[in-house]
Amino acid sequence: MNQFNPKKLLNSKWTAINPISKEKHFIVTEVEVDETGKVISCAIEAVISRRPASIPWQDLKDTSLWAQGWKK
Repeated sequence: MNQFNPKKLLNSKWTAINPISKEKHFIVTEVEVDETGKVISCAIEAVISRRPASIPWQDLKDTSLWAQGWKK
């Protein structure tokens, strides 16, 4: 399980364990929070193609899907 602070999620860097459309490296570009400060959703963007995607932010905690930082 990836541990991270949801308040520091914006602009964080992630590597997809299984490439998505031949892309591995992503950055979190948008984080939506509710009035209590809980994260509701987030959007990622592929580094090379700049293709945006919306994902459930809880998926980033799953080490079988995502690794923190940009890895090879």
